[in-house]
Amino acid sequence: MYSKLQYISQGETAVEQLNNIQEALNAGCDWVQLRFKNANAEELLAVATEVKALCKSFNATFIINDNVELAKRIDADGVHLGLSDESPIVARTILGEGKIIGGTANTLQDVLKRVEEKCDYVGLGPLRFTSTKKQLSPILGTEGFASIMSELKNKEIHTPVYAIGGIVAEDISDLMNTGVYGIAASGIITNHPDKKVLIEQLKNRLHATT
Repeated sequence: MYSKLQYISQGETAVEQLNNIQEALNAGCDWVQLRFKNANAEELLAVATEVKALCKSFNATFIINDNVELAKRIDADGVHLGLSDESPIVARTILGEGKIIGGTANTLQDVLKRVEEKCDYVGLGPLRFTSTKKQLSPILGTEGFASIMSELKNKEIHTPVYAIGGIVAEDISDLMNTGVYGIAASGIITNHPDKKVLIEQLKNRLHATT
């Protein structure tokens, strides 16, 4: 069973990335997606290798953002692919059946495509504006999530869907009521002064409806 809370890493430098991930793990996160867009290949490899060791020591799931070859090279738990990234079908042939492949979606059509591509989970969003991404897809809002999740239920599609994009703790109850499986969070965790208290609060809310 997948964690209901994914942490998507932040940091402009390797040191910031590693510090943020270490703090998230210390606070109770058990799923880390390494997202380090401005790193060169050598720096990304070094950080990914260190994060893999960190995640292993915490028994946490480790996902690489976008980079299938890197995920293969360091034997990460899986990869998360954006809409303009490599096809999940190609990624599956590279990584094999035992690895987790997640895909981004913004519309019902995107989700259906991800399901057809046999993604293990879908990151759907954004809920609202977020400064984490430079090029943001159209905002869904809670109503957008409710509409899409209703369609998926009607089609009897059960692929886990994670809400992404500017989510705060107060959103979780409404989002979970739409039928999403969990949330992927970045800034709310990175910037919180007491991450342990926050993670406990998020997890309690995520599991309250199950």
